[in-house]
Amino acid sequence: MKRTLFNFRLAVEGVMDNRLRAVLTALGIVFGVGAVIAMLAIGTGAKQEILDRMKLIGTNNIQITTLLEAESNGEDEEGQKGDKRPFSPGLTLKDAKSIEELIPSVEMTSPEVVLPVSVVYGGLLKKANCVGITNAFFELNNLKLEKGKLFHSIHLEKGYPICIIGNNIQSKFFTKTDPIGQQIKCGDTWLTIVGVIQKRFSNKKSLEDLGIRDFNSDIYIPINTALLRFNNRATINQSALVSNDWDNDEDESDEAKNYHQLDRLVIRVKDSKELIASAGVVSRLLNRRHNEIRDYKIEVPELLLEQEQKTQETFNIVLAVIAGISLLVGGIGIMNIMLASVLERIKEIGVRRSLGATRRDIILQFLFESIFISLLGGLLGVLVGVGAAKTIAAFAEITTIISAWSVILSFGIATSVGLVFGIIPARRASLLDPIKALRND
Repeated sequence: MKRTLFNFRLAVEGVMDNRLRAVLTALGIVFGVGAVIAMLAIGTGAKQEILDRMKLIGTNNIQITTLLEAESNGEDEEGQKGDKRPFSPGLTLKDAKSIEELIPSVEMTSPEVVLPVSVVYGGLLKKANCVGITNAFFELNNLKLEKGKLFHSIHLEKGYPICIIGNNIQSKFFTKTDPIGQQIKCGDTWLTIVGVIQKRFSNKKSLEDLGIRDFNSDIYIPINTALLRFNNRATINQSALVSNDWDNDEDESDEAKNYHQLDRLVIRVKDSKELIASAGVVSRLLNRRHNEIRDYKIEVPELLLEQEQKTQETFNIVLAVIAGISLLVGGIGIMNIMLASVLERIKEIGVRRSLGATRRDIILQFLFESIFISLLGGLLGVLVGVGAAKTIAAFAEITTIISAWSVILSFGIATSVGLVFGIIPARRASLLDPIKALRND
C-alpha cells in the first residue's frame, strides 16, 4: 500500500509540474464529459416531456375532432363541389352512443361541447370556456376533484344547472369564500357549483402542441345542460328553415357554419393493441352515419407520441455517439501526451529503476498520471455539462433534466478512458532498460 501511495504521489507531482500541459491534455475529456451530460440532460428532458404529454391525453385514447364544411371534403364522386353532396348531421351524441354500444373494444366515450362564455360573479367578469361533458371526461383526462363531488346520473340526464370549476376560476372569483354551493353566471345561465378540480400543472407548449385546453381555466357542466340551456347546434329551428340557411349557398361566408352538436369525442380502448384496428372501425362507422362525408378527424395521440419518443431516442443515441467520439479523441490525446512524457523522462525512469523501483512501480506511476488527468478533465467536464444543460434550457426553452446517473456514467467513462489509454505509455516506460535510460541525455 505504501509503495502504491508513493507512486500515486509521484504521479500527482509529475502532473503538477506540468500544469498547463495537463490542463490542455484534459480539454478533450472536459468537452467529452460535458457533451455527454448535456446530451443526456436534453434526452431525459425530452422523454419526460413526452411522458407528461401522455398523462395529459390519457392512455389508449382515440380523439375525434370536428371539421367545418370549409375544412372537410366538399366534393362528390364526380369531383364537383358543394350542394350536390349528401347531408351530414355532424358529430353528435348519437355517434358517441353508437360507438360505445357497437364496438366491443371500446371501454368508454367522452363527448365534449365547448361554449365560450362571459363568467360573472361578485362584480367580476372573465371570459372562459363552459365545457359540456360527462363524468368519463375526468377519468379519461386523469383529473381529480379538490373538493365537492362529480355529477350525479340524474344531473346528466335532466340537464341540471350545476357546474364543476377549474382551479384558476376558483382563484379568480373565490379567494375568500368556499365556492361549493355558490352560484356563478355563465352567459345568461346561473349555475350552482358542486365541485372544484385539483390544479393541474402542465407545460403551456405541451398543451398547445396537443391541442388541449388548460383544464384549470374551464367551467364544466353536464353535457345535456350545455345542449338544453346553452346551445344545441344540431337543432334546426324555425328561423333557419324560413331563411333557408341550410340550403342557401349564394351568400357563403369565409367562415363555415358549425353544424356539429359536439366539438370533440374521446374514446378509450380496452387494449392498446386494438388502438389502430378500433380507430379504423370507428372511422367506417362514422363514415356511414355521416353519409360518406368526412367532416371529422380521427387521431391516436398515444401512437403519435410513441413514434415521437422513438425518434427522440434515436436522436439521443446519435448525440451520445457524437459525445463518445469526443471522449475517444480526448483519450487519444492523453495517450499521445503520455508517450511524449515517457520520452522526456527516460533518465528519471532509469534513476528510479536503479534505486529499486520495479516495472510495476513505473507502470503505476504513469498510469496514475493518466487517470489523474482524466479525473481532472471529468470534474471540469461535469461543471461544463451542467452549465451547458442549464444554458440550453434557458435560451432554447426546452426541458433539460440532469440526473445523478448521467454524471456518474460520464465520470466513470472519463476514468476508464484514462485507464485504457494510459496502459500503453505506462507499459512502454516500464520496459525501458535502466542502464540505457541512465545513459540518455
